[in-house]
Amino acid sequence: MMNKKLYIAALALAAVLPATAQDTYESARLIGSDLNGTARYVGMGGAMEALGADISTMSTNPAGIGLMRHSTASVSFGLVSQNGVEEFDGLGKTHMSFDQAGIVYSSRVSRRSFVNVGFNYHKSRNFDQILSAANSLFNSSQNGLSYKKHRNRSEGNGGFWLDFNTDNGSVVGWRDKNSNTVANTFSQADFVNVNALMYDGTLYKEVYDRTYDDPFNPDLDWVFYNDADQYMFDRAHRGWISEFDFNVSGNQSDRFYWGVTVGVYDVNYKGYSLYSEGLVGHYDDETTYDAGIVHYMDDRKIDGTGVDVKAGIIFRPLEESPFRIGLSVTTPTWYELTTSNETLMLNDAHGAPDEKGQVYPIGEYDDAVSSETYDFRYFTPWKFGASIGHTVGTDLAFGLSYEVSDYSASDNRILSGERNSSGYERSYKDSEMKQNAKRSLKAVHLFKAGLEYKPDPALALRLGYNYQSAAYEKNGVRDNMLNSPGVAYASTTDYVNWGDTHRFTCGAGYKTGGWNFDIAYQYSTVKGDFHPFQAYDTNQSTGVKEVKNNRHQVLMTVGYTF
Repeated sequence: MMNKKLYIAALALAAVLPATAQDTYESARLIGSDLNGTARYVGMGGAMEALGADISTMSTNPAGIGLMRHSTASVSFGLVSQNGVEEFDGLGKTHMSFDQAGIVYSSRVSRRSFVNVGFNYHKSRNFDQILSAANSLFNSSQNGLSYKKHRNRSEGNGGFWLDFNTDNGSVVGWRDKNSNTVANTFSQADFVNVNALMYDGTLYKEVYDRTYDDPFNPDLDWVFYNDADQYMFDRAHRGWISEFDFNVSGNQSDRFYWGVTVGVYDVNYKGYSLYSEGLVGHYDDETTYDAGIVHYMDDRKIDGTGVDVKAGIIFRPLEESPFRIGLSVTTPTWYELTTSNETLMLNDAHGAPDEKGQVYPIGEYDDAVSSETYDFRYFTPWKFGASIGHTVGTDLAFGLSYEVSDYSASDNRILSGERNSSGYERSYKDSEMKQNAKRSLKAVHLFKAGLEYKPDPALALRLGYNYQSAAYEKNGVRDNMLNSPGVAYASTTDYVNWGDTHRFTCGAGYKTGGWNFDIAYQYSTVKGDFHPFQAYDTNQSTGVKEVKNNRHQVLMTVGYTF
């Protein structure tokens, strides 16, 4: 039995790939926002873009701040809980969250006109989520995807040419047979598959005393793959996107309201996943054997900042009516980001028993590690909104809002390595990944409805509903065969095509003197199809599994008007 050793390597793609980018599915998690903010805003389903006079409208329709006639400050916090999951990597189902803090200063400029300035922080995305899936596989595996790309032979055909890297002895996927540049299609996941599991010249030379020439490269003996019959997957998403909004807004004659907000974003994301496959070997077309297990552990972080600009108006068409119409637009968020990962494969696979029933490990190494850190840019799509709001006396208020944003128009940017006269590094569009975004993402429509009733001047009761259409095409795919740096730096192959999101909310508020105390409850639910890797051949099952993200939130706001 051969002595296998620990193999550790840093896949230094930066040395051979001057450009960097991110793939469609990794980037898409940065688009959009949760329903979050003050308890009043959440309790009404977020449908306050035309009603205004709530600090949370600063990030959706900045003109809503123009309706304020007094200065105000507020803070919001609560609990978020995900049901139907088990703790993973120390991440539990329930955690506390600090969600909002802001202040608006209102200044009267005439009897019926105001100019207001404000600042608000809120957690626009809460990444904390446990994702688990398990299913059977047939005629497929993650290393089978790597083998398929190997058989495609070149970057132009969605694959790579395997050969040794003379600098460190590892096996690398080159652009083609005559190239000395690593292929964009050769991912970090391919790297650990090829080096730890798929290549094994030692086993067959020393144990079985025979050799086999790879059909495409005679210098590589025994590059092969194994199917899997099942997989298990767990991931703990952690982190948040903090949004810091700076607003100036106004009220003209109590009929026309305007506002502009500059938003600054701070991204803090971490995801740790464990993916395991039960491998099978084939004696012949009908007889298989247990070939052991392979484990993939991936730890990825995304950090960085972004900025956007929001503008909006609200107007009352009829002077004698409180009925209001709101319109808003938000520019793309221009992100400057850094991502890093460390990916470890533990190889416990083995071959078929010999005549004495002895089994031998498969693969050149027991372990393989790949790690990278790189900078990239990502521009989210434009967003447009329209809303209506109406009040009946001082007892009843209701609002309806609609927003649309075409996620397929998001833009993964490749850094050029060149700088302009001010020292800013230029970037250009990742055309291959752009096509994948058009194939896999689509326009997202967001509908909000909210109602507030005051049975007493000091007491408010609220209901809301929030519907967001699916951002992912049903047949969208995280394509690992694209000629894109976004593939080269990918360390995982899984993806989820999430469907429609439904949010149901309710809440209450109590006002005494200048103080207000509000509480809200939100239940959100979304289903999706989990794919451990893309389909790469016919007559196979890749174990697509339905997954859910059902979340409860209890939120409290304390505010003071002065």
